[in-house]
Order: sequence, then C-alpha cells, then structure tokens
Amino acid sequence: MKEQTLAIHAGYDKDAQGTMAVPIYQTTAYEFRDTEHAANLFALKELGNIYTRLMNPTTDVFEKRFNALEQGGGAVGTASGMAAIFYAIANVAEAGDNIIVASQVYGGTTTLTGHTIKRFGIETRYFNVNNPSEIEALVDEKTKIILFESITNPSIDVADFEAIVAIAKKHNIMTCVDNTVATPILCKPLTLGCDIVVHSASKYTTGQGLAIGGIIVERENLVEMIKGNPRYAHFNEPDESYHGLIYSDLPLPPFTLRVRLALLRDLGATPSPFNSWLYIQGLETLPLRMKQHSASALKIAQYLEAHPKVKSVNYPALKSNNNYALAQKYFPKGTSGLLSFEVESKEVAQSIADKTEIFKVVVNIGDSKSIITHPASTTHQQLSSQELIDCGIPAGLIRLSVGLEDSEDLIADLEKALS
Repeated sequence: MKEQTLAIHAGYDKDAQGTMAVPIYQTTAYEFRDTEHAANLFALKELGNIYTRLMNPTTDVFEKRFNALEQGGGAVGTASGMAAIFYAIANVAEAGDNIIVASQVYGGTTTLTGHTIKRFGIETRYFNVNNPSEIEALVDEKTKIILFESITNPSIDVADFEAIVAIAKKHNIMTCVDNTVATPILCKPLTLGCDIVVHSASKYTTGQGLAIGGIIVERENLVEMIKGNPRYAHFNEPDESYHGLIYSDLPLPPFTLRVRLALLRDLGATPSPFNSWLYIQGLETLPLRMKQHSASALKIAQYLEAHPKVKSVNYPALKSNNNYALAQKYFPKGTSGLLSFEVESKEVAQSIADKTEIFKVVVNIGDSKSIITHPASTTHQQLSSQELIDCGIPAGLIRLSVGLEDSEDLIADLEKALS
C-alpha cells in the first residue's frame, strides 16, 4: 500500500463490533482463558495482552501503523519522546560503556546524554553533525550506539546519513536517529541504513499538541547485526530476569522486544491507551500536513532571507543553505515546518517573539498552530555558553515551528514584529 493509505489503515483489523474507528481500550489488565493461557503468555509461548504496562490493543495499532510508515521491523510506544531516547540508550549501554552523540540535538537530549546519563556510569562523546568524520576517533570497544537527529532542532542541520552509517557499519555499532522533525513522511532513516529510529509523538504525530508520547522503531533483520556481536552480549546471553530468555534467538524483533520485556516492565514509561488513540488520529492526516508545513516554511524562510534585519536563516530547502545538497538527497518531499533565523542580539530576538500575534511563544513544535521560541533562554537555557555554541544556538537565534495557518498571514505577522 502507498503511504497515505498506510497512514489511515495499517495495523487495524476491525474488532468484533466492526468499528471503523480504532477503539480506545482503556484498561489496565486482561482476562486469561485459564491458568495455562496465562502461563503461556508470560513464557512467550503465545503472544497476547498481559498488562497495559507492556502492551495494549490501542497502542498496538499505533505501533504497527508507525512501524509501517517507517518501513521498520518492530516498534514499541513510550510515555514520551525522552523516554524513547533514554530506552534506546539503556537498551544497549551499561556502566563503563560510552555512546556517541551529535552536538546539534534537542536540548533535552543534550542534558540527558551530557549530565543525567553520567549517573548511570555511561560516558557521552560528542561529534559535529556537519563533520561526521569526527566519529571515527571517538569509537572504541565500549561504544554502543551513535545518536543523531535527521533534521537537528533548533540549528536545522541535515545529517549525512551515508557518511555516519558507513562509519557505524565499519565498527558494527548501532545507529539511532531521532526523526521527530522530519517524520516518516519526509524521511525514512531505516531505509538509509540506520538501525533504530526514535520519535517524540508529541510533535507532528499528534499534530495539535494534545498528548505526550514517543515511539522506538527498529529496522528489519536487526538481529543479524546483534547475533554474536560482542558489543551487544546481553542480547546473546540468557536474561535471568526472564527465565533465561535469549533475545537474539527469538523469531521476534530483538531490540524493541527487549525494550518491552525489560525496560517497560521495570521502568514503566508506557503510553496511555487514550494518548495512543490520539496519535492514531494524527497519523491519518500526517502526509497531508507535512506537505503543507514544508511548503509554508519555505515561503517564510525565503521572506526572512530577504529581510534586512535578519542575519541568517537556517532552512535546508533554501538554495543558499549549507545543507541544501543533503536536503535534496535525503528529503525530496520537503524539509518540515521547523526553521530558525538569527537577528542582532538576544534582546532583539526576545522583542520579536513578544511582538508576534499569530505565532505564539510556546516551547513545542509540530503543532497545527504556529510557534515562536527563543531557544537560548528557554529550551536550551540550561546549557553553558560554549554548549550553546556547540549546538549551533547563538544568543540571537529564533526558532519557528510553522503551522497550518495561511502563509501570507504568518509573513504579515513576522513583518510587523520585525518592524
């Protein structure tokens, strides 16, 4: 099936009532046929619902539909995008290991990998996403994953998938891509050789700022990389917490299965059935919305590029942008609704944000409503001056999440604020 059809139908076989809309299965627990059925489910001899912390019929449709759009091999929902990123790391790394992360990532990812993860005994090593060759010198036998964003937030750089994947494959290391900004509509990292994709479903997936959630998707046949790989010994050895189960021996997607059976089981950052239902509604219109977000963002980027008070504009679809060639290579259908631009100073940037009327001062992205943010004083305020520079966030940077309003109205709003 084509993408738009998958977005509406994938993953849902109608229930006994024949409901056209996916039902909300708002339940914590499920009745087993008998004790043998219950025992078989817990032993993975049969597949089915055990407890909503692990799986739920509504969430199952969300996972299957998203997996189909990403062309993946398996997916698991989480309670937030940050939970998805943390689980992706915790699923492969332990005390004494290290991970390699792009400097240009979302501020929450920077604080997680630069500060919180240290308390778990995991070291983070950073590379410039615009210079993937830096990765090579950071790799050692304890490196477990390379994490980057397909389109960075808020510096709006485009990752060179081919270059990063080549280094990862050379050393047999997993790659994990945060594809939140691009969505599976504009980019499918798993088809470009990447291993894991994570998303904040709170953004473009829901599309209206209605719910917090995330998802992890693994590529088809990831088990072939995991099987016998000394970097991922715990996938190849008996899990004593699950009766000696060996993940790489099962005929199921090993990465997301371990997230479900170990991390969701023990840490519990599970999406609620109602939130999963909201994501399903959002996915039905995601292909249409991403086309409009991208078209309007390009018009606004072109307007800002010509404005005398704007020092620079970060939007990969602009021919003048350093990322233009990579955007044409990896994002032929558009480069999403996120852009940023730099003005003279922090004070000027904050003044512009305060003057807009349609653009609202909010620290979210991917909403149908347009949003303006000053990252240095909000989403990335916790970073030092040097960390801000490393992330590509000068003091005068303004981030826009272009919504679905008429682009002429949005340009008029910015014109007034810039005057």
